[in-house]
Amino acid sequence: MNAAELRTGTVLRFEGEFYRVIDASFHAGGGQLGGVVHAKLLNLRTRGAIERRFRPDERLEPVDVDRARWQFIYADGDDYYFMNPENFEQVPIPGAMLGAACAFVHAGMEVAVESFEGRPLYVVLPDAVELRVAETAEPMHQRDTSAMKTAKLDNGMEVLVPLFIKTGDLVRVDTATGKYLERAKAKGGSA
Repeated sequence: MNAAELRTGTVLRFEGEFYRVIDASFHAGGGQLGGVVHAKLLNLRTRGAIERRFRPDERLEPVDVDRARWQFIYADGDDYYFMNPENFEQVPIPGAMLGAACAFVHAGMEVAVESFEGRPLYVVLPDAVELRVAETAEPMHQRDTSAMKTAKLDNGMEVLVPLFIKTGDLVRVDTATGKYLERAKAKGGSA
């Protein structure tokens, strides 16, 4: 593919590594200067982001990835084991590949795993996960709805939550930012 065809989400093999395009934009040149494609790329092995400029006609190698639903079963040291629910194959994925996602995976959770030639490249988490508040200050009812307090969740994370949240509540947390979104509805009942 030409660099001018780059789109967000495309997976490339570039300089011997696999990258996901986070952002790509074309900037027209002026006068005799040709245009350039600015791309922000996420290294799928190290989770580091880089920025590159390409000539619009520069050839790049896109990679067709397979996407399947896998279930997280357990962690052992730095490896996180996922199981393919169709054939029960278990595959270890290094914690470094998961990055901050390590904090959000829990037993039985289903995630999308993208792989190339049978090798996992990327774990796609849901946009939000539900976690239980393990510890926080006593709830308070307040008029100011922007007041927040610290809460420790059952996965060990600390987040800021509204003052009405109490220990034992189920909350939704954004997996991209790690921030509180809302109080979750209890399964089979009300929140």
